[in-house]
This record gives sequence, structure tokens and C-alpha cells, in this order.
Amino acid sequence: MSAPDVSCVITPGPGGAAALRTSVESVLDQSLRAVEALVVLPSGTDAPVRAAAGAYAGRFPDRVRVLDTDAPGDVPAVARNAGLSAARGTYVLVLGDGERLRRHACRTLWEAGERTGAELVAGCWSRLTEDGTKEQEPPWQQALFPRSRVVTKLTDAPELVVRDALVTGFCLRRAALERFGARYDEDLGPSESVFGPRVALSVGRIALVRRRIVSGRAAAEPGRDLAGRVEAHRRIRDLLEARGAGALREERERAFPLDRLVALVHVFPTLPAAERDRLAATAARVLPGCVPDPALLTLPPVERVGVRLLERGDADGVLGAAYALRRRGSVASPLVVTDGGRVRWRDGEADPALDVTGLGHQHSAFGELRLMNRLTRYQAEGGRVLLEGRLVLPGHTGPGPAATARLEFRVRDGERAVRLPVGELRRDATGISWRARADLTRLLRPLGVRDTLWDARMIVDDGPVHAVSDLFAPHGLVGPADRSPARPRLGLLAGDTWQPYVTLKDHLAFRLEAHRRPARTVRRAVHYATHFRPARKARLLLRALGRRRDRLRSRAFKTSVYHSWFLRLPVRRGSAVFESHMGTCYGDSPRAVHQEVRRRGLPLRCVWSYDRSQDGFPAGEPLVRRWSWRYLWELARAEYWIDNQGFPQRLRKPSGTTYLQTWHGSAYKRMGFDETRVRMANAPRRELLQQAVHRFDHFLVRSEHDVHTLAHAYRLPERTLLRTGYPRNDVLFAARARDGAEGRLPRGPLAERLGLDDHRQVVLYAPTFRGGPGRRGRRRLPLDVARFAERFGDRYTLLVRAHYLEAANLPACPPGTVVDVSDHHDTAELLVLADALITDYSSIMFDYALLDRPVVLFAPDLDAYAAERGSYFDLREKAPGPVAETEDELFEVFDRLKAADTGFQAERTAFAREFGGYDRGDAARAVVDAVFARHLSRTTRTTDPGEDRR
Repeated sequence: MSAPDVSCVITPGPGGAAALRTSVESVLDQSLRAVEALVVLPSGTDAPVRAAAGAYAGRFPDRVRVLDTDAPGDVPAVARNAGLSAARGTYVLVLGDGERLRRHACRTLWEAGERTGAELVAGCWSRLTEDGTKEQEPPWQQALFPRSRVVTKLTDAPELVVRDALVTGFCLRRAALERFGARYDEDLGPSESVFGPRVALSVGRIALVRRRIVSGRAAAEPGRDLAGRVEAHRRIRDLLEARGAGALREERERAFPLDRLVALVHVFPTLPAAERDRLAATAARVLPGCVPDPALLTLPPVERVGVRLLERGDADGVLGAAYALRRRGSVASPLVVTDGGRVRWRDGEADPALDVTGLGHQHSAFGELRLMNRLTRYQAEGGRVLLEGRLVLPGHTGPGPAATARLEFRVRDGERAVRLPVGELRRDATGISWRARADLTRLLRPLGVRDTLWDARMIVDDGPVHAVSDLFAPHGLVGPADRSPARPRLGLLAGDTWQPYVTLKDHLAFRLEAHRRPARTVRRAVHYATHFRPARKARLLLRALGRRRDRLRSRAFKTSVYHSWFLRLPVRRGSAVFESHMGTCYGDSPRAVHQEVRRRGLPLRCVWSYDRSQDGFPAGEPLVRRWSWRYLWELARAEYWIDNQGFPQRLRKPSGTTYLQTWHGSAYKRMGFDETRVRMANAPRRELLQQAVHRFDHFLVRSEHDVHTLAHAYRLPERTLLRTGYPRNDVLFAARARDGAEGRLPRGPLAERLGLDDHRQVVLYAPTFRGGPGRRGRRRLPLDVARFAERFGDRYTLLVRAHYLEAANLPACPPGTVVDVSDHHDTAELLVLADALITDYSSIMFDYALLDRPVVLFAPDLDAYAAERGSYFDLREKAPGPVAETEDELFEVFDRLKAADTGFQAERTAFAREFGGYDRGDAARAVVDAVFARHLSRTTRTTDPGEDRR
């Protein structure tokens, strides 16, 4: 018989016969037919496993071989080595317990190997999540497999040896396997971690395919065989050192604690106390010297602390670090502030690994901090329960001596709560120990239907300050034996027992259960009544009605009603709908136009659209929520549409409506039909965009640059262009004139509301939106604002303005150094306030240049951004200020900001002239004159002498 193309070595494991069948079936289902499954059975293999393997060999004698060995069953490396020796295929692949090949996996690997001549071919793999319901790929695989490629140097694909990439999902040419004599280490449990890197360091060419090869790998168990994992890491590290790959060894030393040890710290609260103690003792024995301090110090603060405490075998300390990991921003240790202003995880520790200054907890007061409140004892005696715990205090702040505390039990997803005072509080230098007794039977009186889950927390009252903390309970602290009797208001038939348990978020909660026969009988009857056929049909009917209701509320249905009925209504003369940034704020040019309309007394009924909150919108004006029925009604009847972004694309403009598009900035990146993603879109999407921009009757431009870029990109006819400049920039001209006449100080009421000091200069940081369609949410800022505050906090206050489609996650910083102004409605007010601007590719730089103040462009991804999005000009060539591509370069600029800015005054003037040539400070007046001329003449008539103004 001819040799197969691929031999798949399969060894049974804890999954037993079911896992073996899964793996063998995936081999038999391969689209490449010349594939064999080589099942290696160690001595002592269970009878069901032997029977399953024998059945496959009997049914598929040409494709399934069974190899009996005398290898011990608890050492999989011995059985795998036997399989490698017996394999006959051109390529050899090893599958772990329960792992399954994707249908085209072997064909993908074989074709890549034959095409490239590679001796090792690797692809992606996925593993089960902890609950076993889903699968996910390790996040670092995105960097390893950006595309299919061939590498001849491991420095081009460091993840192959830095991470555990080659534990599955790869095949090796058998000729190379025999030449190198590569085998699994039989004295090591996780031997697959060492085998892959050793082979990768031996072969010459490695083919990487961006296809998933293996699924169903067992979920990661961070605490399993910790000593073996550490030893495997040591062997790989020593191997890299012996091969002269010092850079890869250092990278491996940085990745190992993050992949293995931090993951172990993270799951610490879910382990029983005995298991936590055992793992801590093992770690103290095997970890010292495993993670060098330079590698450890590259980890974030809490991760670094957790690894260090694990290395020391401090089980309680690791538990606190785990709490801080699982609840970001929490204080889980009595922090100590040193004389030098550094913050340590605990007192008496000068270890730099325990320095947590970067967390910024020292800048927050009691009541602002999230403190770990660890439940240390739970004892139930009938309905009466004794609870003891300890609340961590950070050291630099805390409640006064007259503080009191109370326990609160709150219905989950409800408003009802009951409270009782904490009877005993004992404060010391590092925290507050407390004790409380509660009669759960009398205290918690649920109805028994929708209020069966209750969460517990503690509130410390110190005058007007209240500190709220959940009760952190390590798993295993409470169990079935700690139940208490319950008395629901509907009677014992609704439930009879309070069962305490630990939630997935590690805090104490109570569940109403039925343990006695009457309550269990009622529960079964209710379950039957709600699950037999009529009830199932009723539920299906309710779901169908719910779907119908959702369709009636959907935008598609609203759009159809708008077009079918609302557009038949007559236009209401003098009605205008304003919208700024899709309803997120009352600002930008629509605000300036609205204020000019009101200043001049035009008889217009102005309606403003809002997206989520009405806060900040003008009082006295009608407000409508975006996409509400009222919103569609107002749009259908409005004589004017005014916005700066775009009313919903699919809504047609009424025939008698004038659409004023003020737009929201000049273009650096390519827009509209100049964008690659738009050009590559299908014809209906491009047509939808074209129909949307054809609604514009007026489009504001501020320079000929806008004409050549924006107008061209959106295919706007010349007649729609208004060369007036942007109304939003009128305040900038007024501010510049005021600066020349009166100076910038005092700053005004906005600075007072933001708490800005006159002795610090104000720097506005406003990065652009880096996402795409549908990509919104919180994201990390390109600039490390905490580092900026640490460096320049005594000289500058940094105002952070996130893009309106995003939200910034800001670290805690010293008071007065960093202020989040993302929710402020009008950006122009912030520009007037700022003494300097930091931005990247945002159009805000075109506006700020009009003030003739310093502009610094922080663009760490300038080349990549320009290549991905495309640009209309070279930013470095025309920049109105220094272009910094690293934080160090940015800091150098701010160290000598005045001198650096002096060399860019001429460039900034030219920049403002080129990109804001039509901005002259009177744009709002010019726009109102051009668009609302009919109402201006009417205003003139009503204000003549002898006529009453209406």
C-alpha cells in the first residue's frame, strides 16, 4: 500500500472513548483522502477506548491503524514518540485528547508544504473556553498569522517560540523528523510545549497558513502541573540561549509570566483554599529565578504584583492581587505612600515589582476608591447568620473615627433593598475589621417570584461621604451546609431556603430555593405548567408578538412609514430641524447658526435632535430623540434641515425642504468616494451614499482645499457650495481679537467650572477617530496621559477630548493635571480655553490654527494611517507645528514649547491661510443671510415702526 500524505498520531487521554471518536472522525472526514489515523494505545488503556479504536480499524483498515505499546498511560510523550516512529506519511501531525481537525486541514497543510518546500507547516488553532460552550483562538495568533507566508528566520515569527504556538495545529515533514531525531521529552508532563520550539529551531523553512487547523483543544487550566510548565519554559529558554537567540529568549521571558502566571493569579479566587495553598507552595519552590526582574517589570502594575507574590508563595497576597485583576481599579492592599511620592503595595516592601504608583490610587479620596471588602467568616445557625470581614484601607485616606457601617441586601435587577447596621467596627492602620449578625429569615422577605436573587454589600458612612463595597468571598467560603430558612410573602410554597453562594464576580449573594417536599412539588408543578404543550405554544406566540413589536419599532419599519405617509404631509413654513454630530451634542456650526438665528430674531421654530441625553441642549427649544417617531415627523415637515454630519442616509428629503450641510471639518484623510472602502463597496451602497449627499442644497466650505477634496469626493455640484467659512470658528476670531486687546487671563467661567488654575497652561489633547463604520466604544488613547501628567503636571493641565464616537479610559492622575472634557458640547469653547493643542489627524488642527497658538501633532502611526486611509497632502510637509512620532519626542517639544513654536509661526500662518481662507469671523451672519433670506425680509417688516413685533 502506498504511503499516505499525512499521518495523524492520536493518543487517548482523560476524554476517553468519546474524545478518541471525535479525533478519529475528524481525520476520516478530511477532504484530502490520503490521510491515516494512527491510534497509539498505551498499556492499561480502558476497554471502551480499545473497543472504539478497534471498531474504526475494522471498518477502515486502509485509513486507521492501531498501535499497542507498553508505554505507561500517564506519560503521553512515550506514546506519542511511538506514534512518530511508526508513522508512514509524508507529513506527520499529532492530535491531543479530543482535538479535531477542520475538514480541509490536512489538504491545507499538505498543499502549503508541497508548494513551499517547508519542513514544518503550521496554522491556527482554537481551544474551548472555561465553560466549554465556545471556542476562541489565543489573541497573539493574529500577529503570528496576519497572512499566509514562509519564514526562514524565527525573528520574523517570534511567537513560534515565544508563545506556545506549536502545541497543536502543525505538521512536520517525516524526512526532517527522522533527520533531526526530534522526539517529545518523556520526563516532562507538558512535553508538547518543548517539542514545537525545538523543531522550529531545527528546520530551515516554515510555512504559516492563515487557516484554522485544529479545534476543540482542552480549555486552559492555569494551575495544572505548574512545576511542569515552569520546567518546560526553562528548557525552551535554555534552548534559545544555546542557539544564540538571546533576543527571543528575552521575549520569551516577558511572555511567559503574562501567559501562564498572570492567568493563574486571575483564577485564584475560584480555587478551593487548600488548592490555593498548594499552588502557592509549589510556586515558591519552582518560580524563583524563572522570571528575571527586567522581564517582570515590563508587566502592568497589578499583574506584576500578582506574579511577585505568587513567586513568594503568599496565597493571601495573590488572592488580593487577583481581586484587583478581576475588578480593575480596586484597592486590594493597604497601600503605602513613601517620602518620594511612590506608592507600594504594602508596608515595608522596597521591591520595585510592588510599586503601584502608576495605578493612581493616591490621587483619590475615601469614597472615590473601590475597596476590597473580604468576607472572612460566614456562619449560619438556623436563620441567624454571623458575617465577619475586613475592609482594606489604602493608607493615605480613610473614614473618620465617627464612621458607621451598614450591610445592604438588594434584589438583583430590582430597587428593593433592606439594611441593617454593622454591630462592630475595629479600625487599625491597614483596614477595618467588622462583624455583623443578621436574621435572614426575618430580614429578607421576598415575594418569591421575581425577587429570588439578592446581593450583599457594605456601606461605610462618614458624614456626607459613602463608600460602597461588595462582599468579596473566595469560592469555597460558603456552601450547601450554610443554608438558612426563608419565609416568602407568598408562603413556603414559593421557597423555603436561603442558599448563600459566590457569584461569577466573586461576591456574596443569596438564592431562594425549594428544599422541602411541598415547595419542591409546587416548583415541579409550575415547571410542568410552563413547559407542557399549551404553555410552549403560548410562549412561542408571545415571542412572535415580541418580534412583531420589535419590527414595528425598527428603523426599517419607521423608514417605510416615513416615506409612505409622513412625506405626504405639507411642509410647515418656518420650521427647522438642527442636529450636531448625529445628536450627540449641542455644538459645532449648527449651534452657531442657531444662535445667530435667535440673536437676529428670525421667526423660525427650531427643533433640536438629541441621541441619548437632553443635557446641555438649549432650554426653551423643542427636543426630539433621534429615530423617534416625533423625530421623523419633524423631519418630514421641516422647511430647513441643518446639520454637520448627515441626517439618516435612507431618509429622503421632502420636496419643499432646504438642506444646509455645514460639515464638520476640512479633510486630511480621504473622504467619500475617494475612500478605498467606499470604492470597493457594492453598487447599492455607493448609490445610497450618492443619494444621501444629493440631498444637500448648501454645503459650507472654508477654503479651496475643501472644494478640491470634500466637494470632489462627494461629487457635489458647484451651485451647492457656500464659500463662507465655518460658523463655529467665529468665536475663534473673536477670541484672537480679545487676546490682543485684553490678554487671556482671567480665563472665564468655563475654566472655573473645570477647576483650572491660572498658574498652569492649558493643553487640549484631541485625537481623531481611528475606527470605521460600526466601530465605536472605549479605547486606549495613543498618548499615555498619566506619563504626561507625571512629567508636566506642575506646568500644564491636560484637557482630554475624545472623539464623539468614542470614549477614553483615563487613569487616575494628580488633581488638576488631567481633566476629561469629552462630554463638553462645544469644542470651540475648549479651543478658546487652550494655550496649546495636541492632536494627530483630526480636523481640529485646521480650526485651532486660526488662533495662532502652538499646535503639536502626535502621530505615532503616521505612515500606517496614511497608507490605510489615504491622505490629501503630506502632513510632515505642511504641518502647523512639530510632528512627534513618539512620546519622548512629544515630551521634548513640551520641555521647550515656546522655542519649538517660534520656528513654526510662518508655517502655521500659511496653514491657516491655505485651509481656512474663507474663515473671516462672520460666517454665521453670512450663512443666515444666504439661507434664510426670506425670513430676514419678514423680520424687517415686523420690526418697522408702528408694527407690533410678533
